[in-house]
Amino acid sequence: MLKKECDINIEKTLELADEMIFLARQGDEAREDSGCGVLYGTLLDSGFKLKQLALKEKQAHIDKGWWK
Repeated sequence: MLKKECDINIEKTLELADEMIFLARQGDEAREDSGCGVLYGTLLDSGFKLKQLALKEKQAHIDKGWWK
């Protein structure tokens, strides 16, 4: 059975969050000043927060029987 559009969007959000976390770690390793540290720290925090929210919503869909 095909997944619902809302489930597909949650999956895409999880992928985006993982990419944000990866980029933040990669950028932090290559940074040359504190401004980049702030940028990549913010990106890392945002990626983790986004991932947490998306996982919570995914679980809500699973609990309701919506997740295919």
